Amino acid sequence: MKRIVWMGIGVAIGVIAFRKITEARANIGPDGLNRAVGRMADGLFDFADAVRTGMHQREEDLRAALGIDDAGAGRR
Repeated sequence: MKRIVWMGIGVAIGVIAFRKITEARANIGPDGLNRAVGRMADGLFDFADAVRTGMHQREEDLRAALGIDDAGAGRR
């Protein structure tokens, strides 16, 4: 019975190792680099968009609190 358990553990470790090696191979090379850079660029775009949205929302809150209308916002 112990041999079956240890054999099952060994097979599970082998499968996990095989998947990790396959994943590492896929990430190495130009295609993997392109995917990584694309994910990073998407993340940066999403972050910048969230900052822009928050900035506009905060500006609207401040204008409302100060009683400044948007019609006069373009004049300086």
